[in-house]
Amino acid sequence: MAGAPARGRQADHSVGLSHRVIHGYRRAYRIAGEGPVILLIHGIGDSSATWAEVIPELARRHTVIAPDLLGHGASDKPRADYSVAAYANGIRDLLGVLGVERATLVGHSLGGGVAMQFAYQYPERTDRLILVSAGGVGREVNPALRAVSLPGADLLLSALRLPGMRRQVGLFTRLMKLLDTDLGQDAAELIDLVDALPDGTSRSAFISTLRAVVDWRGQAVTMLDRCYLAEGMPTLLLWGSRDSVVPVHHARGAHAAMPGSRLEIFEGAGHFPFHSDPVRFRDLVEDFMRTTAPADWSPERWRELLRAGRPGTEDGAPDPAFERAVGRNLKEASERSAT
Repeated sequence: MAGAPARGRQADHSVGLSHRVIHGYRRAYRIAGEGPVILLIHGIGDSSATWAEVIPELARRHTVIAPDLLGHGASDKPRADYSVAAYANGIRDLLGVLGVERATLVGHSLGGGVAMQFAYQYPERTDRLILVSAGGVGREVNPALRAVSLPGADLLLSALRLPGMRRQVGLFTRLMKLLDTDLGQDAAELIDLVDALPDGTSRSAFISTLRAVVDWRGQAVTMLDRCYLAEGMPTLLLWGSRDSVVPVHHARGAHAAMPGSRLEIFEGAGHFPFHSDPVRFRDLVEDFMRTTAPADWSPERWRELLRAGRPGTEDGAPDPAFERAVGRNLKEASERSAT
């Protein structure tokens, strides 16, 4: 659930940063275009710069807003609550300040978990969900992120910035690429994450965010147990077939758990399919916006879904097909639910 993209950060940022102070903290964001609102939410350790290649084209027909989440990018990095629920609240407050009532949410990695949490907390303000290599639908996650959740992570991240260590890491990255491993698809961008943490304040915010969603066993929270509430919410899942951070089988489990969702796999891509093939990514987003109507949420329907529970038999147990599709992740969901 990570990533500071090399290509995104090197791109020419034609859309500059704006800033608003909310609850006393400076929030940075990019905004461009006019029309229905698309909100782009980046992953852990990343920033709005990751979307640099896709914002200009999307902004030709839409209002595009891409925030730097609190603790990331050019936003403030206080000692604060960095849970997915807190991030969802922060997104709500930023949209409120900007006068935006509803938006289609596009969330990458951690941002996908934040987007799902926002839709769960504020369904009346969510038009559609587009989840890109999203966290929050399975336990597995890259072992390096599990390691950083352990005590002593600040020392580890500091050591990785040392010149000698950086050379060793660079050699490892090139080897993974030469061996054509799945990790090789993402290694360079994951290592760039370290460069995005130049000081103790940045590292502290990163570690606090990571520990809110990952522990030594893997992802610590899930929205899988409540995905049935997405019925009537247009949902698109975009994933790289060689994602080394959040495995592609999470996409298939989420697709099975989210009624009516669409699934698109980027063959050969890693954790950042919108970097690997930005044109296809933009085309899929624009087609999804064009061919779906915004969610028509009602409290009555929400109440019916809650009372019925997950799909299954009359006693509320999941049906066998659903159980096979989602598997162990669903069985573990009750101990890992976000709130």
